[in-house]
Amino acid sequence: MRASACLAAIIPALAAQCARIVQSNDDGWAESYIRSFNDALIASGHDVVLSAPADDQSGTGASDSPPTPRNDACQYNSCIPNGSLTGHNATRPDLNWVNSFPVTSMKYGIDTFGPQLWNGSAPDLAVSGINVGTNVFVQLPFSGTVNAATFAALAGIPSIAFSAASVGRLPFDAEPVPLRSILYGQLAAQLTNKILSSGSPYLPPDVFLNVNFPKVEGNCTELSNFKWVLSRINPGIISPPDVAFCGGKRLPTELSVVTHGGCFISVSVGNAKDKTTASNSNQALVLDKIRDMLACVYVPSGIQPQSNF
Repeated sequence: MRASACLAAIIPALAAQCARIVQSNDDGWAESYIRSFNDALIASGHDVVLSAPADDQSGTGASDSPPTPRNDACQYNSCIPNGSLTGHNATRPDLNWVNSFPVTSMKYGIDTFGPQLWNGSAPDLAVSGINVGTNVFVQLPFSGTVNAATFAALAGIPSIAFSAASVGRLPFDAEPVPLRSILYGQLAAQLTNKILSSGSPYLPPDVFLNVNFPKVEGNCTELSNFKWVLSRINPGIISPPDVAFCGGKRLPTELSVVTHGGCFISVSVGNAKDKTTASNSNQALVLDKIRDMLACVYVPSGIQPQSNF
């Protein structure tokens, strides 16, 4: 453990919040959203190692290949083209780039960068994102952000994929930092902290959380106006019942939640093996951890809705 990180180890009141977290994405290591989330996690007291692609690798799915020499500058001129396979910020070895795909980058964070900075220890949790743009339903198999998270989950590391509806790419050093980037980072840290404070095991085996934020606009520009909704990834017309919650046994789809028109954030419990909705028994385990932060929302989708919020 680095002396500057995880101060919770010597401050008992914060011990439940301190964790080793590996972070990746598919938009690139220098994108604003991933860095704002990184800032929020560090502000929460976590020891975070970022390991993400050198540039935008959106839509590369589960692609995984050894990194190749970098012969041109990284995204937003954020690295020098010196032929390296990987690299890091000159003053922060916790901020790393990999000249390859999101899954490869997550793998390097888990197997190489993290252990180097954590005296050989493994991560407690993996997070991917925050992705620029949502990742819902049929998009999941193609999303590098989601596949980085599911790779970690299948490697035995609890993982969460975060995506956001407000788009517009910006470098990490853009001034001023856009409000959407700040809010998304703070919201993602809220859920991360909730999962960590719930105690180990943080998530069931081979399960990941797929989280989608609505656009930051209108009333959705204040942290307190956002509400979390338990959802499912794929429509459940022929699926077994979901966990019983909000007066029904069929959760709304994440697509219906993020397009609902309110400041609703979808949280789906996913099966990391096929990127569809996890079993109701695994949904129930997650529900027990986050129940007190969830809202109910009526979604007129033609299938059994949740009760009115």
